[in-house]
Amino acid sequence: MGYRRMKSAVTICLVPEARQGPFVFHDGLEAGCLAAAELGFDAVEVFPASAADLPLEQLRGLLVTHGLTLAAVGTGAGWVKHGLHLCHADPVIRGRAREFIAAIVDVAGLLGAPAIIGSMQGRSDATMPREMALDHLADALHELGRVAAAHGQALLYEPLNRYETNLFNRQVDAAEWLRLRGIRHVKLLCDLFHMNIEEPDLAAALVTCGDLVGHVHWADSNRQAVGFGHADIPPVVAALESIGYRGFLSAEVFPLPTPQDAARQSQASFRHHVARLAS
Repeated sequence: MGYRRMKSAVTICLVPEARQGPFVFHDGLEAGCLAAAELGFDAVEVFPASAADLPLEQLRGLLVTHGLTLAAVGTGAGWVKHGLHLCHADPVIRGRAREFIAAIVDVAGLLGAPAIIGSMQGRSDATMPREMALDHLADALHELGRVAAAHGQALLYEPLNRYETNLFNRQVDAAEWLRLRGIRHVKLLCDLFHMNIEEPDLAAALVTCGDLVGHVHWADSNRQAVGFGHADIPPVVAALESIGYRGFLSAEVFPLPTPQDAARQSQASFRHHVARLAS
């Protein structure tokens, strides 16, 4: 029964500067939504250049035409294009980062989807000690979580691996911190690629996080489609079932060997590990 509502999603990147990033489709919303529908995905996850650059009505129409939903909207272009993040030593830049994210939270909310904070969380350094950085992060998550809640959504916070941030690398540590700080309206984006680097036991981490698991990036150990690496997937899916997870398994993976191959393998792995168990 737990598997019945887990849904598949695939990523569409609209940011030319992120073309080398781990996104499946890079050739626009129309082509991406068509391909997602043809391959049987339930939803798309979109990575726009900004809120203003996300064509709201076009996307809404494409979702209806192709019978898709919007799984989530990424905010990372604020870092990739503008160098913005929430823990910058300059308060002006921190403020611009919040504004950039809040605008995307609003647009995503209008489409019934959450927004993701991943790379825009930033990191601590000599100019921004860790405890101070975490204070800034907590304050931003409180504020942006309220913006998301106004749309009936949770804000998705993504712990990243040690090479991308030094704030939180493990899901359990992030979950404990969210609870300790009393940060509401925020859930975790549990990315299996990052987790394969940082977690001693992926399944145990998901179970411990429990109802804070809000979104899952369906990626193998090498950031390729599930099945193209060596991640042990059955315990992960069993853990998600055990906590009653009903959200998306979204393929944020490299388009290798081709975008179609990556998407096809992502959907095949979803059907093998998840969808067939709902029957």
